[in-house]
Amino acid sequence: MLLFTVIAVAVDSSEKTDDFVKTGLGSGQIIKQYYVGFVPWIWGLLYPLFVFIAVIFFTSRMALQTEVIAILASGTTYNRWLRPYFIGGMVFALALWFAARYSIPKANEIRANFQSKYIDRNGPQSGGANAAFYLKADTNSYVGVKYYDTATKTAGAFFLDRVKGGKVVYNLRAESMKWDTAKNSWLLTNVVERYIDSMRERIQQSPQRYIHLTLKPTDLRRDEYLKDKLSTPELIDYIKLEELRGTEGLNTLKVEQYRRTATPFTVLLLTLIGAIVAGRKTRGGSGLHLAIGIGIAAVFIISDRFSTVFSVKGSLPPVLAAWIPNIVFSLVALYLYKKAPK
Repeated sequence: MLLFTVIAVAVDSSEKTDDFVKTGLGSGQIIKQYYVGFVPWIWGLLYPLFVFIAVIFFTSRMALQTEVIAILASGTTYNRWLRPYFIGGMVFALALWFAARYSIPKANEIRANFQSKYIDRNGPQSGGANAAFYLKADTNSYVGVKYYDTATKTAGAFFLDRVKGGKVVYNLRAESMKWDTAKNSWLLTNVVERYIDSMRERIQQSPQRYIHLTLKPTDLRRDEYLKDKLSTPELIDYIKLEELRGTEGLNTLKVEQYRRTATPFTVLLLTLIGAIVAGRKTRGGSGLHLAIGIGIAAVFIISDRFSTVFSVKGSLPPVLAAWIPNIVFSLVALYLYKKAPK
């Protein structure tokens, strides 16, 4: 982990040198405001690979010194030999599960805040206008906001419809809207309200009007780092809230939710695969075992990326996108286990 951390920080700092210089911050400030969050993030990303390579490395050394053969020849069963790997894999998996739910999101918040403030100056969090939002405010109300500016917390147009019995009974349209921090509500200008019933329609106009909505400025700010910054309980609550609002494109968040459980299982799975592959004595030695291990890890990562894309851009259910690589490699682990010399 320390070795990969040094490499990752070296590569990342070389890529962002110009950005760091433009911030005007000192090295100590950059470490506190960025790398304190970057290092846990890279650990969480590569943790299964760390465990996998470590298992292959020391198990391969045991196999080359004929220790595995001696253990099995003494009457120890193959399952008994694998038991310490299973227990160790469970310990590491539980550690990653807890970290992915609570600790790593806190670190991601540090990294994301620095990234959005100093590096992604033209990104979605740096201001600018979002074209349109169409949301479900409550069980009967639907709102639309056009050209919302995240910096000034203003919008070019706003509408609200209330539906009863499948029919629109109230419609409100405003020329613009702005968030009033003092009153904690939205200020609408040039408002036209329509009250509709079965017999007639009543129109009411006003130059300005305050309206209280469950919609807050933070809800209208598209944060590309949001899924990484929320703890798992917060992420689940946020997904439920957005589903009630009728928000589309939630598969990215759902994949992240399920992956936080699937990745710890990956640690256990790769631990057992590494032990089975490296426990066999070969002429190629540790180099061959490491090459096979890195090849397996590369295929796993590619399959994981493919399943994510199919879920985000296609119709693959998010839970399958997160678990398909584990399901496939569980079959690989079972095949290797059956073929392993016992």
